[in-house]
Amino acid sequence: MNNKPLYVTRPFLPPLKEFEKLLKRIWDSRWLTNFGKIHQEFEEALCNYLGVSYVSLFTNGTVALMTALKALNLKGEVITTPFSSVATANSIVWNNLEPVFIDIEETTLNLDVLKVPPFINSNTSAILPVHVFGNPCQVEKFNELKSHHDLKLVYDAAHCFGVKLNNETICNFGDLAVLSFHATKVFNTFEGGAIISRDKYSKDYIDNLCNIGLATETELISCGLNGKMTEYQAAFGLLQLKYIDRIIELRRINYLKYIDFLSNIPGIKLIDKQQNVMYNYSYLPVLIDPEVFGSTREDLNNFLKNKNIICRRYFYPLISSHGQYSHFKRSDLPVAEKVSENILCLPLYHDISEAEINYVIESISECHRQKRTFKIR
Repeated sequence: MNNKPLYVTRPFLPPLKEFEKLLKRIWDSRWLTNFGKIHQEFEEALCNYLGVSYVSLFTNGTVALMTALKALNLKGEVITTPFSSVATANSIVWNNLEPVFIDIEETTLNLDVLKVPPFINSNTSAILPVHVFGNPCQVEKFNELKSHHDLKLVYDAAHCFGVKLNNETICNFGDLAVLSFHATKVFNTFEGGAIISRDKYSKDYIDNLCNIGLATETELISCGLNGKMTEYQAAFGLLQLKYIDRIIELRRINYLKYIDFLSNIPGIKLIDKQQNVMYNYSYLPVLIDPEVFGSTREDLNNFLKNKNIICRRYFYPLISSHGQYSHFKRSDLPVAEKVSENILCLPLYHDISEAEINYVIESISECHRQKRTFKIR
């Protein structure tokens, strides 16, 4: 291997010449933002691709999630997971709501639906689960909780572009679902995000909130924010759609190459896959068992970093471990704490080479051998 770093992800960039054609349209129209022609085309194309009725585009996923919670007029407490990007909980707090952190499942790493009911009370207004790493939550059980307790259900589906459950898009579950199109995601618009809604009224209201709260040039219906996606982002997304199926397939192939080797390294555990799910292979997380592997996650992460393999500890520390979140209500979090201390996401993207995959695998194996030998001595 050369000295070029291997990062945890690398964004797909479509042919520049094709993007230049769309940029020419923007130059000619001088319509740069505010729901332009390409913005409208991108929304329609996304609805068709994802199999959803209504899409609202945003400048990024965090603003989209903040707006989704605002659109539901929530008050009080929102039950969520501590094992996610801090943006998930930040979106709750920015809406003057209180997050309640509940432990996660060992198998999927998602919010554990069975541990939620004891924390539902008269102040609870919503549940905000996350489909972590594109692995779907137990949507039917969450829907039962929503109905039984008359709660709102919003899914943070940041990792889920193209993911299907029982051949239906994961974005069609819950009252609202929020996608991220950040550069680190399978599908990106440089930065970007979207809210998937169920009806025209919700879509229009969300669009108004995204546009400073204006329904018309002179009518303000809410204290909104400016979260609109630009024509540049929309043009890039429109072009990405031409290639996304092939990109996901290449990621799947590379994921399987990893799996063949990782399963033979003692102390490396893969996250369980569900049989009825079409995945997008957005990340390659592994759990390190220090006793079996012979070193901690931190040891392995540093060992790989010294070999120019830049992994990420998604998600460490837990959101609930940050000082700003220490005073909020929570369940006991033994699973989330253990996972957070032992998880590592390895480099995975559409054009990672077989040689690069082998280099990562060999480096992990080398760390295992050295640490085990050192311990035995």
